[in-house]
Amino acid sequence: MSLEIKDVTAGYSHEAPILEAVNLTARQGMVTVILGPNGAGKSTLLKAVYGYLRPRRGEIVHDGKSLVGLRPNDMLRRGIAYLLQGRSTFPSMTVQENLEVGIWLLRADRRRRAEALAEVYRRFPQLYDRRWSAAGSLSGGEQRMLEIARLTMTKPNTLLLDEPSVGLMPQLVDAVYDEIRRLKDEKYTIVIVDQNLRKSIEIADYVYVLVLGRNSHHGPQREFAPRLSEIVREWL
Repeated sequence: MSLEIKDVTAGYSHEAPILEAVNLTARQGMVTVILGPNGAGKSTLLKAVYGYLRPRRGEIVHDGKSLVGLRPNDMLRRGIAYLLQGRSTFPSMTVQENLEVGIWLLRADRRRRAEALAEVYRRFPQLYDRRWSAAGSLSGGEQRMLEIARLTMTKPNTLLLDEPSVGLMPQLVDAVYDEIRRLKDEKYTIVIVDQNLRKSIEIADYVYVLVLGRNSHHGPQREFAPRLSEIVREWL
């Protein structure tokens, strides 16, 4: 299962595109990391993939089928889930109610809903212990785990993760990235944008760097890890 972005130009107005002819390929069982300075277009690229923005030019292909023109609510049916930047839990709803939002597509199939909940509680026993608690009462790390757990409820094959460690204490960042490693081992196709460069580089298989909305560098992780400080100096 692969995600291919081919010569994509996109933005929020016709006069000033954010992305210019961007190319990227993310493959199954691999973590693809997108790096770049603030304003480089990293989150914009994920939004273009997920249908929040329609590319002005170019093609986005997932599992051999075009995604261009589809809306965000079509994407789960295509096997793609998106972790938004910032919090996306419903704080006044319980943990279980938040998880049930993640299986809305299965609402008519009681058996599959029960199986999905049982599986997510097996993977995240700390969420089972808090299942009747309001999501807003969870720590920041627990809320992020809830969001990641909700992504997996319908068994997508591709995950887009926008700033998965934002606002978390270091030990909670480690927990989030440990879970991403487990998802990688389960052969998900994973695309990450994160300002935590060192953690994202550690887990990466392949890295793309965007600068001013264009491809700047790309290559396997082993080429980037020793040059991380040099790359950041180039941005500054």
